[in-house]
Amino acid sequence: MTQPPYPPDGPPRSDEQARPGCWWHPNTPTGLSCVRCGRPACPDCLREASVGYQCIDCVQASRAQQRRAQPLRPGDRTVAGARVSTRAVVTPLLIALNVLFYVATAAQVGDPMQNSESTLFQDGQLWPLAVYAGGEWTRLVLSGFLHYGLLHLAMNMLALWILGRDLEILLGKVRFLALYLASLLGGSTAVYLLGDVNTGTAGASGAVYGLMGALLVAVLKLKLNPSGAIGIIAINLVLTVTIPGISLLGHLGGLVAGALVMVAMLYAPQKQRTQYQITAVGIVVAALIGLILYRDATIASDICTAVPYACPGTSV
Repeated sequence: MTQPPYPPDGPPRSDEQARPGCWWHPNTPTGLSCVRCGRPACPDCLREASVGYQCIDCVQASRAQQRRAQPLRPGDRTVAGARVSTRAVVTPLLIALNVLFYVATAAQVGDPMQNSESTLFQDGQLWPLAVYAGGEWTRLVLSGFLHYGLLHLAMNMLALWILGRDLEILLGKVRFLALYLASLLGGSTAVYLLGDVNTGTAGASGAVYGLMGALLVAVLKLKLNPSGAIGIIAINLVLTVTIPGISLLGHLGGLVAGALVMVAMLYAPQKQRTQYQITAVGIVVAALIGLILYRDATIASDICTAVPYACPGTSV
């Protein structure tokens, strides 16, 4: 609310029938007032309303209230260029797909806590030796939908639900799915590039960490308080380092890939925004594939060192 440079009340006036001064122009006597707040106002400071006249402050406040209360229209778009929606669809579908894979692996062995012993799990986990020796490239993606036991699944799906709903509404279905899959591939790439060649990994953590990185970018872009997003990422990284058996490489790879994709989504110029987003995301994915191919060309020596019997002509 705008305040006058000094209170409108002053010494008694003998002119203009001692009319009060305008709230915004105290030296201008007036017999008019705002029907909303009742403050005296001169004709220059009043605007016609549906009933009577309102002062300029009340008119601005009313307009701001109407903008906040205005329902979203189907044609409206978010800052990422997606059509406005209030319902997440891809996020629950991804959760359902992860749960389906878990149920299938648990059913194969008949034990929900030993599902990692199932054939589907063994054939799908990210095992660099199998990726290279058997050309089983599907492990790079399939491993992101497999989990070690019910607790592992529950933690990742809870995080996916919390992070995914808002990000999907911001990005839209297609962009959000691209973010998720690129983050998943980023985590798998980091494990294949730098991880132990004879250790298997699995889980949606790489994709979930990609959503964390995307959330941080979105908070910075929208000029929101970043302390919450930074706190979530910091806590999860501490847990990743302190709890044994968790793949730090997969988490960091997903985090970086998700942040890069989100930068492409939110910082693309409005003109031809979709084309820029597709190109930028394509560059990120192409870079990840390039790193995978590079690792494929250099991994043989590491395999021979870690698993001598896997190399022909090498004595055990």
